[in-house]
Amino acid sequence: MPRVWIPLAAAGVIAAGVLAMAGRSPAASPDAVTRGRQLFAANCAVCHGEQGDGGGMATHMLVVPPRDFRRGTFKFRSTPTGSLPTDADLFQTVTDGLRWTGMVGRPDLSAADRRALVAFIKTFSPRFTLDQPRAPVHIPTRPPTTAALVREGKAIHADAGCGECHGAAGRGDGPSARGQRDAWGHPTRPSDLTWRPLKRGADATSVYRTIVTGLDGTPMPSYAEALDPNQVWALVAFLETLVPSDHRVPPASVLGEERTAWMMLRMGMMGMGMMRGRMMR
Repeated sequence: MPRVWIPLAAAGVIAAGVLAMAGRSPAASPDAVTRGRQLFAANCAVCHGEQGDGGGMATHMLVVPPRDFRRGTFKFRSTPTGSLPTDADLFQTVTDGLRWTGMVGRPDLSAADRRALVAFIKTFSPRFTLDQPRAPVHIPTRPPTTAALVREGKAIHADAGCGECHGAAGRGDGPSARGQRDAWGHPTRPSDLTWRPLKRGADATSVYRTIVTGLDGTPMPSYAEALDPNQVWALVAFLETLVPSDHRVPPASVLGEERTAWMMLRMGMMGMGMMRGRMMR
C-alpha cells in the first residue's frame, strides 16, 4: 500500500476528531495550561486555593464551600453518576456559574481563556489522566404538561422518597435533611426546590439532568435506573407546580452568596495587583 502523507495541521484535526468520537478530549497544549494557571491565580484561587483544594483565603466567608478539585468529583455534569464531567460541562460551569453560590459565572472571559481554565483545573486531579468521561446522558423531548402528568409526578415524588430530604412541599426541610454531609465532610442540605433558578439553572431540562445524573459527592443520588424517562418528566412537571410566581427570579438578579463572591473576586484581583507591584520594585 502506498504511503499517504498528511500535512501536520490536518493530522492534528483528524486526531482530535478521532478522540472526540471515542469520547475523549484532546490533550490541552502546554501554552493553554500555562494560561489557565495564570487565570486561575487571578480569578479562582481566592476561593479554591492555589492547590485547588478549596482552601482559598476567602473560603471562610462562604456558606457553600468552594470545590476541592483534587478528587475529580463534580456535582454538575451531563455524564452518568460516577463519571468525570466532560470539558463542555466544566466550560459551562465556568461560563454560567452555579446560582446562589460563590461560584459566579465568567462569560466576561474570552472563550479561549475559559477553555484554558478548564485545561488547568483538570491538572489538579489524576482522574483526568487515568480515566475518561462517559457519554452524556440522553434527554428526550419534554412532553406537554398535563394534569395527568402532574398527578403521576406527585405520586412518583412520594414513592421515590424525594420528600424525605426535600420535604413534601419541596422546601428542603424533609425529616432526613438535618445532619447531612457531603463527600468532603462539609455540612450540606437538600435544595429548596420552590425557587428558580436552582444552582444549575431555571429550565426544566436542567432539573431533568440533575435527577438522572445525581449530584456526585452529595446525598442526591441518580434516579436513572429507578425511573424511566417518562417518569422523570412527570416528576419534573410536578416539581414545577411547587414554584410560586414570586420565586421565579429574573436571570440578572444577584442571588445568595453571589454578591459576596464578586467582592472576594475583586479582593483577589487587588491582591494580585499589589503582589505584582512589589515584584516590580
